[in-house]
Amino acid sequence: MRPPVPLPAPILVIEDTLSLQMIYRSVLAQAGHEVVTASSLAEGREAWQSHAPSIVLLDLMLPDGDGLDLMQDILSEAPGTAVIVVTANGSINRAVEAMRAGAHDFLVKPFDEQRFLSSVNNALKDQAATDRGEDPAPIGDARPATGGMVGSSAVMARVHATIRSVARSMATVFITGESGTGKELCALAVHKGSARSKGPFVTLNCGAIAPDQLEAEVFGHVKGAFPGAHSEKAGAASLADGGTLFLDEVCEMPLALQARFMRFVQSSMVHPLGAPNPRKVSVRIVCSTNRDPLDCVRRGQFRDDLYYRLFVIPIHMPALRERGDDVIEIAQGALDCFSAEEGRRFDGLDPAVIRLFRSHPWPGNVRQVLNVIRNVVIRNEGGTVTLDMLPVELFRQGDTLPGAAGPLTQAEPDFESLAGLTMAEIERRVIEAAIARHGGSVPRAARALDLSPSTLYRKLEAWADGPATD
Repeated sequence: MRPPVPLPAPILVIEDTLSLQMIYRSVLAQAGHEVVTASSLAEGREAWQSHAPSIVLLDLMLPDGDGLDLMQDILSEAPGTAVIVVTANGSINRAVEAMRAGAHDFLVKPFDEQRFLSSVNNALKDQAATDRGEDPAPIGDARPATGGMVGSSAVMARVHATIRSVARSMATVFITGESGTGKELCALAVHKGSARSKGPFVTLNCGAIAPDQLEAEVFGHVKGAFPGAHSEKAGAASLADGGTLFLDEVCEMPLALQARFMRFVQSSMVHPLGAPNPRKVSVRIVCSTNRDPLDCVRRGQFRDDLYYRLFVIPIHMPALRERGDDVIEIAQGALDCFSAEEGRRFDGLDPAVIRLFRSHPWPGNVRQVLNVIRNVVIRNEGGTVTLDMLPVELFRQGDTLPGAAGPLTQAEPDFESLAGLTMAEIERRVIEAAIARHGGSVPRAARALDLSPSTLYRKLEAWADGPATD
């Protein structure tokens, strides 16, 4: 007698709004998935323990607690579970926090059925790859959604070579580079290339947590350790046992905590707040900063003994403007990925767009490119990406680097050198293309270009009277 065929694990939906819960269940059921639902943190915890789901769709705002707490419990006990978090539009930071804590993906309400199913299917594919013993995101893989480790430039080849040479050691890696260059992806590549790749990869952003809360986030606490500590909480150092602890923005760590962290680096002993005794863990430390760490030491903002303990193997992530044609690879890969997510069909980048991308300074680095391509995919139906599809902010002066103290002024793109045309000729082509894309509607084209319709009408009249001039 043949053994029964094992049924696939169900998908657990934890959503307190019953109407949304019913919609999610219906969409998943129509796609052939078995679904289990819960309306609170307590029900979700019970359902997870009873059904061992392969995927958990988790609303972060639940009536009886924080969804992140449940997610951390799930990932600590069943790291192979894919958690897709759901958040409202005004709580993007919470979704980012969840991604750093190990969520597979996040969805921002409201989202459409295609985006929902795409996220679920991607999670299933990654789980299947892991079951086959494959790495769903190998070093140097050109997965467009990650973007930062895509590229074949000489500087990135050196980064990959360094990662391969140091990944299997236990030495601490210190990653530097501007915001948006892909430092966390570099850290993840180090982890995945190490003997610890099957262990946890735990990320803690030292700059995103209040200084008075950071110690508990790093080392954990017992119930009653301080006002508000209603339950025991494992810290990042304990959660990373057997794997890698990635400290992002490490130079933002308060000096008082740096002293305690130094003792942890030396001893590998974790002592949660309020606990009677410490315990030993095995953790590989990778850290990063977008600042000059040695300058922080000179200014007294970072302990010199901790600096020399951590700065063992430095890796510098180059700015995108130093990476040549990598920007085109990143943009094209992101276009393919985001098009699939949104159910759109794009044919690639127009030559004028390619020339613009090559010359643009990209102060926001890879993150900025991904945001631009995401904007294009969401606001357009498909076809070849042309200049008039790009967000108007890309052509303005005063781009602001995320996390920087103020705006970074950049020169306008030199269209004359890029396309061999005058500014007036480029302007005319962009406007005419926008009008054509919007079915001849001048008002709609004007909205897309962030101009007034009267401006476009005046230009059309001028062009009807003669050739474009400067």
